[in-house]
This record gives sequence, C-alpha cells and structure tokens, in this order.
Amino acid sequence: MSSLTTSLAGKVTVITGSSRGIGAAIALRLAEEGANVVINYVNSSSAAEKIVSTIKSQGKGDAIAIKADLSAVEGGKQLLDESMKVFGKIDALILNAAVANRKLLADVDESHYDMHFSTNVKTPLFTVKHAVDKEMFPPTGGRILFFSSSLTGNSIIPPFYLVYVMTKGAIEQMSRVLAKDLASKNITVNTVSPGATDTEMFREDKSAELIDTIAKWSPFNRLGEPEEIAAAVAFLVSPAAQWVSGQNLRVNGASEV
Repeated sequence: MSSLTTSLAGKVTVITGSSRGIGAAIALRLAEEGANVVINYVNSSSAAEKIVSTIKSQGKGDAIAIKADLSAVEGGKQLLDESMKVFGKIDALILNAAVANRKLLADVDESHYDMHFSTNVKTPLFTVKHAVDKEMFPPTGGRILFFSSSLTGNSIIPPFYLVYVMTKGAIEQMSRVLAKDLASKNITVNTVSPGATDTEMFREDKSAELIDTIAKWSPFNRLGEPEEIAAAVAFLVSPAAQWVSGQNLRVNGASEV
C-alpha cells in the first residue's frame, strides 16, 4: 500500500505542553517529517517561539505557538479553536501536557487531587470531545495520542507519585475505550508511556545518585532521550500506523514493568 508512509507532509499536528522537554522534541521531530506543528505553552513563551523559529528555519513543516492553560477544559478548547483558524484542520492531536507534583498520602488534599485530575484527565477528555464534536479531523480520519507513564506498571515506584499515577491509569483506560468509539470515524487512539527520560523536569530535585539508580532500572543502564520518545510518536501519528489503535506503547528501554 503506497499510502502507508511515515511522511507527515501536509499534516497538522497539535501538541499540548510542547515548549520544552518531550513535547518540544516531538514538535521538532514531526516538523522534520513535514508536519505543520502547533506548539502549546502556558508561561514559556520565549521557549515556544524559539522552537517555532527553529522549525521555520528548516523549511519543511510550518509552526505556530499558542498560549493556552490546559489545567482547565476551556484552555483545551481555545487551543483547538485557534489552531483551526490558522490551519483549517487537525490531523493529529497529541495530549502531552500534565502535572506531576509529588505528595505522600498523608499530605494529599482535595486541591492536589483536583489539580491533577483536571489537568491530566478531564482536560484531555474534553479536548478530544471538542475536536470530534466540531469535526476538526478531516473526513479521512486522524490520530489521537495520549501520554501515560511506565510508572503505571512498575513495582519499584516512589509512593509520592500516588495521585499522578492514578491519573495515568485513567488515561490508559480512556485511550483503550475511545479507540473502540472513534474507529467509526477512522480515528486511531493510542497511548505512549515513556520510562525515565532525561529532561530538565525529570532532573529537578533529584540527586546524581538517585538519577544513576533510576537509569539502572533499564538493562541499557541509561535514561531515555526525548528524541527517542519523539521517534515513536512520529510513527504512531503517521499514515503507516493506520492499523495500530487501542495500544499502550511503553518506550522505556526494557525498564521493569
């Protein structure tokens, strides 16, 4: 089938939380494949504009940056509406934005719980619903990609990730069920679950000794790189992945699962 290409030329991809880290790596990789990329940020406007500038200078895909707060449902709707005004369609929606504040059960309160479930579960769900209800995907179909974490399957897990991992378990089930629902619209739905990945956010508040210990969870004895996650994403949102749906891809270097 000649249509089973990994090229993203002419495709429009919206990536939530993409001004830095894994999201930024995804934006750069998809643009290299020819996609037009919407970069979403909340506070890091300079970082987002730097990525836009880099993409434009490469002369392949186009890029714009849109400020939208994904901690609330209206932020997701705003992001999609503004993307449509520029590009007129959305071929791939990548729901990468999340919060991961760490608290033990003794310190968990309703505000901590509500913040995590609003940002990590509620907004992604209603962002997808808005895109589908408003027929933002072309008639030929599209791609929806959620982000979970390999922590949902790890037996070695710090207990202060309690609420964060609860939200990611919900995401995995949401993705699995939506894949059944949206197949009639030729929209694939998948989840990517990275392992420990070497980003600024990952390294925050961690000692060199702890980082080395986490790296050794993988038999490759290293952390993953954002570009390695981005490569998996590039395949899953490409035409070549049209028969991959309802799956949870753990991109973690064979870390314990």
